[in-house]
Amino acid sequence: MTAQGGQTVKTRFCIISDTHTATLFPHNDTEHAYREPLPPADVLLHAGDLTNFGFMTEYEPTFDLLCDADAELKIVIAGNHDITLDEDYYAANHSLMHGSLKEDPKAIKELWTGEKAQEAGIVYLEEGVKTFTLSNGARFTIYTSPYQPEFCNWAFPYGRGEDRFNPVSNTTYYEAKNPIPSFPEIDILLTHGPPAGILDETQREDKAGCDHLLRAVSRCRPRLHCFGHIHEGWGAQRTNWATSYTKDLPTDLDKIIKDGCASVDLSEDSVEPLIFGQETLFVNASIMNVRYKPVNAPWRVDLDLPMGEKLPTVQLN
Repeated sequence: MTAQGGQTVKTRFCIISDTHTATLFPHNDTEHAYREPLPPADVLLHAGDLTNFGFMTEYEPTFDLLCDADAELKIVIAGNHDITLDEDYYAANHSLMHGSLKEDPKAIKELWTGEKAQEAGIVYLEEGVKTFTLSNGARFTIYTSPYQPEFCNWAFPYGRGEDRFNPVSNTTYYEAKNPIPSFPEIDILLTHGPPAGILDETQREDKAGCDHLLRAVSRCRPRLHCFGHIHEGWGAQRTNWATSYTKDLPTDLDKIIKDGCASVDLSEDSVEPLIFGQETLFVNASIMNVRYKPVNAPWRVDLDLPMGEKLPTVQLN
């Protein structure tokens, strides 16, 4: 359980999603924020869609990019395009995307979980809850899920009527295997898809997010919820659960290009620190736009996390 009150420590996050194999532009590029190097951070979060079609040759440059990133801990989940990381889906549907070629899902999983990944601080997570303690003393609990409502027969799907994020109630019939815990158990949510109505609008003005996920987030009230999937939804919003007031965080394109990222500080050092339990910061960190061009910026977010026991290296509990 995440402690309420008590000592906290300012912690920096670098957040990206939907990189789709895109490598970073050179450091001297003056037109793109997605350039070398990624913003240094305590924790890097990647919300999935590492590839276009789940080939090993697509995972490898993304893996190398994350190995080179300056972050103590790099948490990675899959997205619907990472079809070889959804082993059940790939066993049944590999010919739809790969024809007669069949990749080895176990070798791909080993890339993300093997010795080299561990040495680089990469932690690949599936659906569930994990707790980490950083060397700065910050301790946080994260819920992760690569699943999103069924989309054009891609990987990690669930039906719109299926509630995989909330415990069974009188109004639900599906028993979720890994429901999102309620407040104050979770500090960070990392999902591939967005909740309904939050940074989820497509170019056709459809709201593509999940109603069940929104209900779970409002029950969980994490400090931070990161996702991607809907490229057009890139941005950040701050929601107050008591008043239901949501505001878009302003972005200055010239500053973003100059800094190589969009930045927000909601720590105690800021003018308006985030209040855990009352507010959540939502971030759609899709690097690709709707035309699959890497024109969106990484997000750099500063938040206060509860202080745990100070350790020399990151610990996974």
